[in-house]
Amino acid sequence: MSVNIQKDDFDVNAEIKSIGTRKIIGGIANFIGVVRDSQKEKEELVSLELEHYPGMTEKAIMTICRDAQKRWEINFVKVIHRVGNLKTGDNIVLVITASAHRKESFKSAEFIMDFLKSRAPIWKKEHYKTHSSWVQSKEEDELSLKDW
Repeated sequence: MSVNIQKDDFDVNAEIKSIGTRKIIGGIANFIGVVRDSQKEKEELVSLELEHYPGMTEKAIMTICRDAQKRWEINFVKVIHRVGNLKTGDNIVLVITASAHRKESFKSAEFIMDFLKSRAPIWKKEHYKTHSSWVQSKEEDELSLKDW
């Protein structure tokens, strides 16, 4: 299990290859989150600033990953979350899970992403030409946790 919080971009293919060839793995699922332009503002997004609480953020994400491992038989988990100022189209987050079967990989990756979005201490601030604003948590993200 691996959790990285970093400013640098990540290479999805290299991260998947890092799993290696393990005879017990039959399915690998991944989710890649990218910066999109805000849909509620009339202005174009200049950048998205992501801040975290060092140490606490990694611990929270590690707990989420351990919870996923308790629910599903997954053999590999990796989460990379970027911080700093990102532009539209930049990678933000990568979640990779691998298991003997596809269902466990898909479900565990979705679970990790749902809880990461609502429970990891990461804050987002949208920057526009004329103003900046903190991104508020969404009710739909909290509601999605009830599915688990």
